[in-house]
Amino acid sequence: MDKSILGRTGLEVTKLGFGAMEIRGPRVWSGRPVTDEQSEAILNAVLDAGINFIDTAYDYGRSEELIGRFISHRRQEYILATKCGCTLVDCGDHDETPHVWTRDNLLHNIDTSLRRMKTDYVDLLQLHGPTVQQAEEGQLVDVLKEIQATGKVRYIGISSYLPHVPAYIRSGDFDTFQIPYSALERDHEQLITEAGEGGAGIIIRGGVGRGEPGAGLGLADRWATWNEAKLDDLLEEGESRTGFLLRFTLTHPQLSTTIVGTMNPAHLAENVRYAGKGALPADVYAEAKRRLDAVGCKPVQS
Repeated sequence: MDKSILGRTGLEVTKLGFGAMEIRGPRVWSGRPVTDEQSEAILNAVLDAGINFIDTAYDYGRSEELIGRFISHRRQEYILATKCGCTLVDCGDHDETPHVWTRDNLLHNIDTSLRRMKTDYVDLLQLHGPTVQQAEEGQLVDVLKEIQATGKVRYIGISSYLPHVPAYIRSGDFDTFQIPYSALERDHEQLITEAGEGGAGIIIRGGVGRGEPGAGLGLADRWATWNEAKLDDLLEEGESRTGFLLRFTLTHPQLSTTIVGTMNPAHLAENVRYAGKGALPADVYAEAKRRLDAVGCKPVQS
């Protein structure tokens, strides 16, 4: 499993990480039902495959609890990231997840997350998508640093997106950025370069477009870009669209890791196999970007 350094943290992470949102259960964001047996199997399969980066969040339903239950005894095998600023509100047949950007809530988040995951520290605590105004008004960076000083958190980061991420990059406050990106969602491509060249670790979410519609949970309108750009022409013999998309994401020179979620061990094995093939050939990567540019799927200019 290829590894890279997560920016200024110095942590060595596998370029293929695991996004644990997929084991959130049905109460949050219409997630799919997940049994304890499925959760135990997939989490241990992730570690058995050599993946060492796991990303979750306070508001990912049962995710943190299941990590604690089924792999806390293997804690030394993985780098653990979670997110804060979140709440879970019981609304009867489902949970709502409004964010509350206060010191008290962030302190509650980290203590609850540690208890759920049966660990005394997380490697990375990330703000979960505040606006720049919310971060400033809540003095959220100061709170993260306060938590970091206790030893409960090793490094601090943020999960963000346009239009907020440029200001966060300029601030220099964060060790890592989690940013959406794939061949079908290239808005942040240059910002990822800017953040990475500035020394931050780069965690990509959405790196396989949530999978092809029908086989995965990807949106048909987003995947329509694939057909418009005629990317099938660039596939190696036997290569799947999702496999190509994963390799495209992995080819970004500033990527540290991309978190791909699944509950299906067969899908996990496929992801591991394609990640093992590594970056796309330079000519294929350049041609893919040229074709995507031509149909309007291009980076936002920073």
